[in-house]
Formats: sequence, structure tokens, C-alpha cells
Amino acid sequence: MWKPTTIFNEQYIHIGENTLIGPDISLSAGMVPGQECITNPVVTIGDRCLIGRGSGIVGHFSIEIGDDVWTGHNVYITDQNHGYEDVSLPISKQSQPERAVKIGSGSWLGYGSVVLPGVTIGEHCVIGANSVVTRDVPSYSVAVGVPARVIKRYINGSWVEVD
Repeated sequence: MWKPTTIFNEQYIHIGENTLIGPDISLSAGMVPGQECITNPVVTIGDRCLIGRGSGIVGHFSIEIGDDVWTGHNVYITDQNHGYEDVSLPISKQSQPERAVKIGSGSWLGYGSVVLPGVTIGEHCVIGANSVVTRDVPSYSVAVGVPARVIKRYINGSWVEVD
């Protein structure tokens, strides 16, 4: 059972079996209730996932979360950002093109992490608490920081530190 803070355009959101969504979640497809989206689904959350309390998943084009992905509390994932090209317009009236986001199966996103548009996080990755993921993270990696950078990878049966 889950109590969303905001949920709208549910017809564009697909949630897999045995997935748990924590309370106080923002889960949306598009900008406003009733909007007709250009893709379906916009947000896909796989089987056996756990989305932590207070998290936000805001999709406009494509957010795909694989199976067995767990997040800490207050994680934010989006496929669109605000622009600031025209200084005469409020930022709320400017947007950038949507860029698909994909989070691979078996990954863990730590407390307060942020995944920005256009990012692919591979399978079995760990994203450290409060990290901001601005670029792709290869499978079997640990990434931390602002912006997140890979610090460790599992290669040929062992962990390798990355400089």
C-alpha cells in the first residue's frame, strides 16, 4: 500500500509485480493531470522494486527502471529539466528537450540521489547517498559525488578502484 503525494496520468505509468512504493511519493507522467503524452508508457518501474519514502519520479518522455531496483528515501529521477535560454521569460516557462533515463536491474540508488535527463545507469550499480548523476554509469559500478563519478568497478571477478 502506498500513499502518493502526487500521482497523475496513471495510464502512462506501469508498475511491475511485487513492487513497493513508499509514502509521500511524487509519481507523474507529463506536466499536468489529463495531459496526453507522446509515449506510452512514460514511466516504467520493474518487478520487485522498492521506491523509498519522499521520492519523486517525474517523466515526460521515458523513464525505465529495471527489476529489483531499490532506492533510499528522497531520490529524484527525471527525464526533463528547465531551460534558461531566454532571460526575459520565467524559468517555469522554459524547458529543455526530454532525454530518456534508464536504470538497470539490480541497482541501488542511495538516499537523496538525483538522476538527471539522458542518463543510463547500468545493471547492478550503486549510486551513493546525495549523488547527482549527470552522465552514464557502466554496469557493475559504484558512483558517488556531485556530479557523480565512478570510483569502483567490478571487472573480471574483482573490484577495481577507479581514479
